[in-house]
Amino acid sequence: MPIQRAKPLETLYDEVKQYDLVLVPDAPLASALNRHLDRPHLGDFATTPRRAAAGRREQVEERTVFLELLHETDLSWKQASYLGEEIIHSWEYTARPDGILEFEQFNTPAVRQAVAQTRDLDTTSRHLTDFTIDEDIDLAVVGYPQLTALERSILPSEYTEIDRFTDDAFDQPPFRLFDTSADIVGALLDTISPANADDTAVVLDAGSEFSTLVESAFDAAGIPFYGGPGFLDDPDHRAFVNLLRAPFRGQDVRVSDIKPVLQHIGLDLDVDHDEKRLHSLDVPEVTRFQTFCDAVESGTWSFERALSEYESMLRTEFEAFHDELASLGIATHPITEARVDDLEFYLQSYEVPVSRENEGVLLADAKSATHVDRPLVFYLGLDDGWTRSPLRRPWVDRDAEYDRHIRQFQLLLQNGAAQYYLVRDTVGGSPVTPCLYFEELLDTSFTRFSDLDAERYAAPRDGIKSETPFGNDAVSVEPTELTTISQSGLSTYVNSPRDYFFDRLVDSPNKDYFREGNLFHDFAEFYVHHPEVIAARGLDEVVDFMVAEMEPFVRDVDRDVHRTRYRVGIENIVAFLDENRPETGNVAVETRSWQQNDFAAYYDRPVDSDLTERWFENEDVGVKGKIDLVQSATRLVDYKSGSKKSATKVVKNSALEEISDTPNFQALLYLTHQRTEHPNEQLEFVFLHFLENVDDVVRGEGELSDTLTAITYYPTPYDEYIQQRAVFERLRDEGSQKCQKTLSQVAYDDYVAVFEAADFPKTRDSDDVIDSPFGTALEHRMKDAVGDYKYVETGCQQAIRELVSIRNQNYFEDDLDAFESFVTDRLGELNTRRGGAERFPVAELRDEPNYRRVNHRDLLLEGDQ
Repeated sequence: MPIQRAKPLETLYDEVKQYDLVLVPDAPLASALNRHLDRPHLGDFATTPRRAAAGRREQVEERTVFLELLHETDLSWKQASYLGEEIIHSWEYTARPDGILEFEQFNTPAVRQAVAQTRDLDTTSRHLTDFTIDEDIDLAVVGYPQLTALERSILPSEYTEIDRFTDDAFDQPPFRLFDTSADIVGALLDTISPANADDTAVVLDAGSEFSTLVESAFDAAGIPFYGGPGFLDDPDHRAFVNLLRAPFRGQDVRVSDIKPVLQHIGLDLDVDHDEKRLHSLDVPEVTRFQTFCDAVESGTWSFERALSEYESMLRTEFEAFHDELASLGIATHPITEARVDDLEFYLQSYEVPVSRENEGVLLADAKSATHVDRPLVFYLGLDDGWTRSPLRRPWVDRDAEYDRHIRQFQLLLQNGAAQYYLVRDTVGGSPVTPCLYFEELLDTSFTRFSDLDAERYAAPRDGIKSETPFGNDAVSVEPTELTTISQSGLSTYVNSPRDYFFDRLVDSPNKDYFREGNLFHDFAEFYVHHPEVIAARGLDEVVDFMVAEMEPFVRDVDRDVHRTRYRVGIENIVAFLDENRPETGNVAVETRSWQQNDFAAYYDRPVDSDLTERWFENEDVGVKGKIDLVQSATRLVDYKSGSKKSATKVVKNSALEEISDTPNFQALLYLTHQRTEHPNEQLEFVFLHFLENVDDVVRGEGELSDTLTAITYYPTPYDEYIQQRAVFERLRDEGSQKCQKTLSQVAYDDYVAVFEAADFPKTRDSDDVIDSPFGTALEHRMKDAVGDYKYVETGCQQAIRELVSIRNQNYFEDDLDAFESFVTDRLGELNTRRGGAERFPVAELRDEPNYRRVNHRDLLLEGDQ
């Protein structure tokens, strides 16, 4: 069956104008016919059955019934809502207030009580039941199949039916295909303006994303509209409900969890506080909010008192909300979580009357509207969300209900002098299913809109035409040239240049592990300067201070666990520093106030030397950073709260030949700087992972050595280093068993001769070295000197593995030289990109970033280079 053409309004009026009374299924059609009335008429001309019976606009009678059952019965809120809606619905389809009792599953004491309470209420259903149109009235009924049994019950024995359809087919306009919902909204804004808003309607699924997108876009563009947001959609009303929920979210709720509510009441807290527990936050701005939460949670405030406080926060009044609380009978009741649940359920379930101006663009819900009296009508989506499923109730004839819905759909599609169907063909790569009614109405097979009569459109990218649009002004400013980069910045940049870029633009909240790590660092710095203070006051006081400082981040249930961790961590730091007292004056640093030391402030002692927390900026190399501890001129120490990594893993993560998926250049960068101060000396970088052995310590088994990882720098190229006699002797005396057995039978000259015969490969893979000419030369030389034995072959392989292990656990002169060139290249790229010559790519040195290590995953689009 094709889409039947609906009669134009003028034709429909010509057919009914001679009648005394015209009944129509929906109020907009009645209003449109009344505007065509060209003769004097006493009383109603065109109206709906409900208005004819009640003499007023249709009321939301489900809400009226709910309030009656709530106050006059012992039913719960959800029971009252469910039974009230079922009674009204069955009344509509059976034309009797007790029609629901004809069905056994509903004939219960609770339903009978609800029916008795409902049947005599002042509702439009009651008025329809008691009303009959006078037999003497010359009556026309337009769209009889659209009327329900209750609406038909008022009809006299004689009347004239007027069909809303002609025998012709509707010449449907083509579907206009857009790539995204934003493109569709953009197309609307290119057509609709405040000047033509009163002539325009937009039909959409009120439950779809289009609803909020269109409302927001019209707001931003200054285009008036009505028919959209309801009572709970008001931002102030919604924020109040969310505010009432906040006290019941527990003591561990984070600032970020309720930040929208805080911002709505004027508390725009710094992003640093996002990860902190709200109730432990010691910030003056939130004191009033914390008081509000305490009063609500304790049950000392009523809903009315809380709303008054909310009004005071926003410096406005919400009279309608006060009235609604009074209507529900909870205004003076103490606030409980269950009552907040009930309030939200009510506001989400019922259309609370909202006073609004009926001017501007008409927003019509595709599932309820039939007639839209505007010359220009846009239809958005037209997908399966437009399909109305008949309710599965014993009093509903589902086939008849489906026929009624499909007739309404056909009428809806034809509103206005011009119709525009704006749709998406795909969403997220999957085809969009057109409304299921099209399957019956269109004489063609299809699975998506592009299978039908469709035209593809590309919406212009001009943005929202706001009265105060965004703009940009050219600024003649030269970009600052970067001369140094930190180890964290370099690691982030290598993983993803664009993530590095966003790090510079977007603030991130303080994390618990940042704050915890800073406290351990502050303690270590303080202990270097004042070990006698800690010895006198004891470690318990240190732990108590750390627990108090971490309270905003740590849940109460986890406090004892954290206390244990803090105790073990500071004991490890104390043990390490007692065994490794630092020397003085060993590093060239720039004197700079880094940040306040919390323990120095707590104990009122100064911390200032060239040993701890020393900042450096080395423009010759292009690096900068902060050294936790300069134990000596040749030994640097860094404190780590994370899990321990082996020397092999540290070196691998900083490899330049093949960039790791967990790049980290800290040890390499710091040693490169220190080399400039002590160029011909062997250096060492030590990581103290002070929390690594917590579990072992709890079991009484922990050792300080379990927390340490040391990386050594040798001031000679790797190839030269492994040719030294000391390395030969180390392999001979400390190597694997067959390696020792083999080398113990040869001279150092035999060992060195192998390096003269073949170059050692530039690889970190021992198997590659074994299979290389060097591996072959080593095996031949050793067999010539010792004999052709199997253990010699094995011993050579063990020796090669030992040599490669030396490379993979240490740094050498050529490693640091290569790193200096690497840093120079990266700074050059950075300055080029900062100057606007090219974009920061998502990935560059790797095929793709390690997304587990990016800080702004939501800002990085995969495949967007």
